Amino acid sequence: MHAISFIQDLAVIMLVAGVVTVLFHRLKQPVVLGYIVAGFIIGPHTPPFGLIHDEDTIKILAELGVIFLMFCLGLEFSLRKLFRVGATAFIAAFLEIVLMIWLGFEIGRWFGWTTMDSLFLGAILAISSTTIIVKALNDLKMKNERFAQLIFGVLIVEDILGIGIIALLSGIAVSGTVSSGEVFSTVGKLSLFMIVALVIGILLVPRLLAYVAKFESNEMLLITVLGLCFGFCLLVVKLEYSMVLGAFLIGAIMAESRQLLKIERLIEPVRDLFSAIFFVAIGLMIDPQVLLDYAWPILVITLAVVLGKMLSCGMGAFIAGNDGRTSLRVGMGLSQIGEFSFIIAALGMTLQVTSDFLYPVAVAVSAITTLLTPYLIRAADPLSIKLGKVVPGRLARVLSLYGEWLRSIQPQGEGAMLAAMIRRILLQVGVNLALVIAIFFAGGYFAGRIGIWLSDWVSDTSQQKALIWGAALLLSLPFLIAAYRKLKALSMLLAEMGVKPEMAGRHTQRVRRVVAEVIPLLSLLVIFLLLSALSASILPTSELLLVIAVVAAVVVALLWRWFIRVHSRMQIALLETLENNRDHSH
Repeated sequence: MHAISFIQDLAVIMLVAGVVTVLFHRLKQPVVLGYIVAGFIIGPHTPPFGLIHDEDTIKILAELGVIFLMFCLGLEFSLRKLFRVGATAFIAAFLEIVLMIWLGFEIGRWFGWTTMDSLFLGAILAISSTTIIVKALNDLKMKNERFAQLIFGVLIVEDILGIGIIALLSGIAVSGTVSSGEVFSTVGKLSLFMIVALVIGILLVPRLLAYVAKFESNEMLLITVLGLCFGFCLLVVKLEYSMVLGAFLIGAIMAESRQLLKIERLIEPVRDLFSAIFFVAIGLMIDPQVLLDYAWPILVITLAVVLGKMLSCGMGAFIAGNDGRTSLRVGMGLSQIGEFSFIIAALGMTLQVTSDFLYPVAVAVSAITTLLTPYLIRAADPLSIKLGKVVPGRLARVLSLYGEWLRSIQPQGEGAMLAAMIRRILLQVGVNLALVIAIFFAGGYFAGRIGIWLSDWVSDTSQQKALIWGAALLLSLPFLIAAYRKLKALSMLLAEMGVKPEMAGRHTQRVRRVVAEVIPLLSLLVIFLLLSALSASILPTSELLLVIAVVAAVVVALLWRWFIRVHSRMQIALLETLENNRDHSH
């Protein structure tokens, strides 16, 4: 009987969604809204009777919808796109998220809502909707304009920060408090996990997909992709992060494979099916009575979303050096909330820390701002012309001088090349250190299980710790040596730039050599102190540490070249994957 009622529910959902989406398509409105309306029509709150019997199963399917939505966001995410839009995306997204969380929190407090409701409201308002914006820009044929590219950059940064917000909110909801130390440790662990997952994933996954693609079977490729997606989501859940993060990351990893276009084509119908159920399930939760009772807050929050995002994103784009017209278009393009807001609102309900009204309010605000999106994007140009006429001459001059000043302080020619070189070296050092820290974290995490396994041979716990710590150090050596060599290259560069002959005279070369030797050694010392602090749970006694240090020094002396070769191969493999995909995507 259960199966029949489920099929009946699915039939009702798909039929009503089909009819409503055709209607919305004819009215040139976003299909997403159609799904929400369809859910509302068949929902339990709409008279004369509810058409859905098995809501729990529908909710499970909606969860799959979230996974596929985030997975496809990941597929559209590209590390290169992120670097290309650079400062604008980071400044605009950061400004927007900080301002909107504060604004949402203050609005919640003003209406007398609980602290948790207000905090979740802030998070719900913080992030714009990628699917709705991409769809609106596609429909308006503006996808390739400069402001649209900047919007996509902001959305990518927002998605990453949104994942961090979800992780933080889960922590706050469970503990009920938030301390700055907790925030830093959560963000630090999350960043570390993301870097390690991306590096290892980009080394392994594209190669696996390339191997499966050789069989030229769409079925095999689709099943492999889905297997990797769900498997990685499971791993992330086991590490106590949200499934959303897993789906997004595995999508971002697969975005670097040569089979990207084929994967997108294969996954699209699956995503469309489950995301339709996700948006319909949102509609099911809308209670008209709640919307009437909370009409005033919905109106205030909608105004806050449109004006707050226009201001924060527009200002962020302008501060980063874009002209007024482009900045305004970026701000008006990002003035709505969507799928991320639903995920955050659902999180509050799942953890039972928010009130029941918050979800329908979020959906209502999202529906109104979604409807406004195409009109706001269209209105940006005429509005910027009108504002241009109204702005006082003196203010306009100051603003244009700011733009010129920003362009003038950007390094040109040789300076720009040097800055790019330093950036690249620091990025490589950062990635290597992230991998080292991850190895030591893993050692600490699995220490108990490894200890049980070792107890047959080594009964003394301090010796067990020494073996685990020593093994972690041994595994880290290729990355530590690489970091040391990069730091040495950087310090030589800095010594050349910093120690001028007019300062040091005939001792110039000697001083440069000293600087070039001292900086990497000091850095290594700091790194080891950091590792000791992070791996305190498995840190052996000082006598055993000395033994490990001597053994490590001997291993490094004997296998220095081999370690360099191993690391170089890994680096080449990583760069090859990124380069291959770059050629392919062009």
